[in-house]
Amino acid sequence: MKILIYIYIFIIGACFGSFFNVVGLRISDGKSIIRPRSSCPKCGHELSFWELIPILNFFILGGKCRKCKTRISTKYVLFEIVTAMLFVYSYYMFGFCGDFFISLLLISLIVIISVSDLEYMLIEDKVIFFFLIVFLILRIFIKLPSDFSTFGLPTYVESLIGGAFGFGLLYWIAFIGRKVYNQEVMGGGDIKLYGIIGLVIGVKMTFISLLFASILGTIIGLTLSGLKIIKRDNPIPFGPFIGLGSLCTYFYGYDILHWYLNLFWNM
Repeated sequence: MKILIYIYIFIIGACFGSFFNVVGLRISDGKSIIRPRSSCPKCGHELSFWELIPILNFFILGGKCRKCKTRISTKYVLFEIVTAMLFVYSYYMFGFCGDFFISLLLISLIVIISVSDLEYMLIEDKVIFFFLIVFLILRIFIKLPSDFSTFGLPTYVESLIGGAFGFGLLYWIAFIGRKVYNQEVMGGGDIKLYGIIGLVIGVKMTFISLLFASILGTIIGLTLSGLKIIKRDNPIPFGPFIGLGSLCTYFYGYDILHWYLNLFWNM
């Protein structure tokens, strides 16, 4: 029975991953996310229902358009697979509970902004405000995990403080970076995104998620630069790293904080 639930959640995650691809790409272009149906960017062939089946159809068609045989970018299927796996892992971590549904929404936000940030170096305000409203409503009914609490206040108050803190922290980092380097070091979308992250995970976990995001961004940026995939002065979208850092924190933040504090006190 358990394996069937995992399979079911994987399929749902893959379908949502396909939809999030569309949202991330179209909303930044000012297009409808409903119509027209997805099509081949080369020949304009409108995909049939069967050609829209996530993951499976990519491999059945050999990663090519059925009409013109142009190769389809692997990024589409990768986002479908990653979303599906994250949905499954979230269920594995939490089971069916409030934290599970919060994590699914967090994954949804992260996948959508990652698609648009990687493609356009842009995080849309429409996406930010939609999820901001959803999380604000959900935090009325779903408590912040006790391990994430910083001040011992009611969940809604803690979440609002966390949102303000996340936004303010990134704003000041961007402000200082602009003064030091005389250029923008962080986009406005990243700052607003961290407002939502703070709302979801609270103040103390926001620190940990930023640490994760910075480490991941540095490692991957240096690796890509070292492999000559990007130039050293090329801008790198930070949104996906914020997302990864936030998910790592949501799944393991308390364990890491507990380990760090034990390490510090035992020195």
